[in-house]
Amino acid sequence: MSLPFGTPPSGVSLTPFKVSIPKAKISELRTLLEVARFAPHTYENSQTDRRYGVGTDWLVTMRDLWLRSYKWNASEDRINSFPQFEAEVEGITIHFVSLFSQKKDAVPLLLLHGWPGSFLEFLPILQKFREEYTPETLPYHLIVPSLPGYAFSSGPPLDRDFGTGDIARVLDQLMKDLGFGDGYVAQGGDIGSRIARHLAVDHESCKGKSCPFLLPAESSGRSQYSLSPVNVVFMRKPEGVTDEHLNAFEIQGIERMQNFVATGSGYAIEHGTRPSTIGHVVASSPIALLAWVGEKFCEWVDDPLSPDDILESITLYWLTDTFPRAIYTYRQNYPPPPIPAANDPRWFIKKPLGFSSFPMELARLPRSWVEMTGNLVFWQQHQKGGHFAALERPDELKSDLVKFVDQIWPDVKSTS
Repeated sequence: MSLPFGTPPSGVSLTPFKVSIPKAKISELRTLLEVARFAPHTYENSQTDRRYGVGTDWLVTMRDLWLRSYKWNASEDRINSFPQFEAEVEGITIHFVSLFSQKKDAVPLLLLHGWPGSFLEFLPILQKFREEYTPETLPYHLIVPSLPGYAFSSGPPLDRDFGTGDIARVLDQLMKDLGFGDGYVAQGGDIGSRIARHLAVDHESCKGKSCPFLLPAESSGRSQYSLSPVNVVFMRKPEGVTDEHLNAFEIQGIERMQNFVATGSGYAIEHGTRPSTIGHVVASSPIALLAWVGEKFCEWVDDPLSPDDILESITLYWLTDTFPRAIYTYRQNYPPPPIPAANDPRWFIKKPLGFSSFPMELARLPRSWVEMTGNLVFWQQHQKGGHFAALERPDELKSDLVKFVDQIWPDVKSTS
């Protein structure tokens, strides 16, 4: 018997999915945590402000909570309370969480995570939708896939290159297979934003894009930013745009981006230039994974996340071997393209573009800059929130999604 919201559109046959991690794998994780070694004390890892990365005290405390209080079984139950399915596209198994509506005019929404995220980020928003609506009244179909290589989706092909354009093609086909070939809206943050840009520009079925973050570009020069081994240029100031009309908040956002480039982007260079090496290192120990990924869940947020939220994501990554399978998209940044695609008219989004701006985002760009990247029809500046917007501020992001869809959907449907 399917869960509420678990009935796909008429005529679509799907394979239901349920998370069930073998007990032996949970036991192995516990053993590895119990016997884990920590680095000797140094000046750098003794700092509590994370100026040099996560400190020893935080790492030891989180390890102890992982062993004593966090329960994966509770996470499994929460995940399994949502309808999940598997679908095969181009030989890749795509896992996705969904809320299907029974309304004939429901709007399909594709919600895309990034790194070091997962489908878990969107569960709070899905929870709010299912509390507010019934399957008969839900105005949307909400589809949250695990990107290829993440969580319960299979990895990209081993015999050929595979990038964000390929991910977009696979996910566009998934949406068509679900019966949404007439149109859908894509929302994405981090890498998901880059995939959403591909969908908006390259695929006719995607009718609009909503995003809280715009990411570094791939080597083709057809994405959002440029990333260099020496310096990260998240977005070159568009020609014809000056700083004279920027307010203090916008100037602070640019400074935040510059600080991130200077002191927080080393991980991306490692992912992009030596993904095999860092993949082996981080996959060798749950403590290594906790340090490498946990740092981002501490640094890239506004208000601190709960230890259980962090440990749930880290545990999912460990139990599904996500990390080494998921960092392949960073290779697209090397060598860096000569022109950031934000300045490239080939990647200007002509379809409706919405932007949710959160103050503690890594690159909090001025509206005047974002307007140069696409047909910006919706902009919302928030007072709280960071990089993991769906997890940190689900009410605000949900509200933005609803407003954006209400604004654009009648128009895009009338022109389809």
